[in-house]
Amino acid sequence: MSKIKLALSVVEDLRTLAISIETLAKALLEGEMPVAAVITKPKEVTLEDVRALLTAKKREGKSVTELLNKFGASKLTDIDPVRYSDLLEAAGEI
Repeated sequence: MSKIKLALSVVEDLRTLAISIETLAKALLEGEMPVAAVITKPKEVTLEDVRALLTAKKREGKSVTELLNKFGASKLTDIDPVRYSDLLEAAGEI
């Protein structure tokens, strides 16, 4: 995926998120939705999500190889998709 396509995808995701947050806030303020209904299952983390964050970290000069090694992999595709959310969290800390 090219850098421009990746950036456009991130922008689109951010716009969608902003609209969702605005809609949710309005519903909560107007009493249309109880707060308990807001708690939902988190979005499933995809390979593309992880790849985008790791690419950004590499551009910042961070070593993602060490991070992948901590997860027992030499490349991203070697990591079990179940562990993607853990990998995202760890990558956010470096």
